Amino acid sequence: MATGRRWWALGAISLGTFTTYLDNNVVNVALPTIQRDLGLSLSGLEWIVSSYILVFAGLMLAGGRLADVLGRRRIFVIGLSVFTLASLAAGLATNGATLIAARAVQGVGAALLTPTALALIRSVFPDAKERATAIGLWSSVGALALALGPLTGGFISENWHWGWIYLINVPVGLATIGLTLWAIRDTSDERVRHGLDLPGLATSSLAMFTLTYALIEGGRAGWTSPEILGAFGLAVASALAFVVIERRSREPMIDLSLFRSRVVSGGMLSIGLWAFGVFGIYFFTALYMQNALGFSPLEAGASFVPMALLMAVSAGLSPRISQLIGTALTVAVGLLVMAVAFFGISFVGQGGTIGDLLPWFLLYGLGGGLLVPVTTTVLGMLPADRAGIAAGALNVSREIFGLLGITILGAILNGRQTAFLADGVAPLTAFLDAYRGTLVIAAAIVLVGVPVSLFSLRRSGQGRDEDRPTEAVPAMAQG
Repeated sequence: MATGRRWWALGAISLGTFTTYLDNNVVNVALPTIQRDLGLSLSGLEWIVSSYILVFAGLMLAGGRLADVLGRRRIFVIGLSVFTLASLAAGLATNGATLIAARAVQGVGAALLTPTALALIRSVFPDAKERATAIGLWSSVGALALALGPLTGGFISENWHWGWIYLINVPVGLATIGLTLWAIRDTSDERVRHGLDLPGLATSSLAMFTLTYALIEGGRAGWTSPEILGAFGLAVASALAFVVIERRSREPMIDLSLFRSRVVSGGMLSIGLWAFGVFGIYFFTALYMQNALGFSPLEAGASFVPMALLMAVSAGLSPRISQLIGTALTVAVGLLVMAVAFFGISFVGQGGTIGDLLPWFLLYGLGGGLLVPVTTTVLGMLPADRAGIAAGALNVSREIFGLLGITILGAILNGRQTAFLADGVAPLTAFLDAYRGTLVIAAAIVLVGVPVSLFSLRRSGQGRDEDRPTEAVPAMAQG
């Protein structure tokens, strides 16, 4: 592919990713408005967010595999088309059930699009150094969506009908499809020349669906209820069946020996812990600023902008920082800084202002952007013909841990709030005390990623630098 068109291709890939990231973040600030308009409970609000994640996570591995087998550009365009049409339906929804269903279909499109985006970057940029730059820029665009999402959601909530938070995806989606078809050549010649591994697809998707469902509904139904225990049991059984199928298959969907590498397994865990903090804190901080601090939707959205812009800059610079000090130290510092930011936010009380929150938000953004080298390193470790499924596995880690951030932190917050209310504490004070305590717990969990990244992403002692992006190596590394 010509050099100029390569960067246009990156623009198309980044724009597709930007759309899905924007959509996932634009809704958070608009949740109180949607709740009032549609008469939804807190559980209904969680399902607006979680129905998307449920399908997204459940089909992510399948989307990556389809990209490897059927062609990456084809699946990318199909995913964009599904996502765009579902956005139209979500924007026109007049009740909670329709909105939740449309969000689930958006999850189908995102599950096809997201892992394919990373696989396309690997295809378009075969040179390792150029690929690291491309992934840094791609990640910066994703971080930019974190900035524009809450701001856009706040502006629309105050001035237009909330449905426009989804309708804006339609023209962007159509433009991205056109740019993709022009800038990215057909990748049919790069398809893997064997089957889809349907048993592997079925068992992996069932495991992800049931695990995600149990995490979403556990707080409502009770963690020891037959419904939730059954869902967890089915998730475990499906996961075990998947492992057995993949070990015995002549053409497995994913080579399980990949996870023997400390780089791959540790990198996925580091990404997961990052997502735990980002998803959970974004969701509850948007509610905190509006319900406890009295921010308008636009003010709450604008509060996230400096943080996300700094995250975009940090993400763009992180490949160079990684080359200087190594991926392990870069990622460990990023997670440490994020944990410190969570802890700092916990000291902002009821009378907090944007000036009180801003230093911690900026610190949070700085740390969040330093996780980009994990993606570059893990993709560089994997065989080229498994780029789609590898990207799917990375994104599954991110989505599942992100869902854990919402559900676990939500369960902790609700439990603490209920206990405070039972002790006669005023509702607002109970929420604030529960929220601040939950932030401390989140900081402690994210801190686990510091030793994980220092160990798993460190330089190999055998002369090979596992810190840096490499060309694909045989299925599996020394670790």
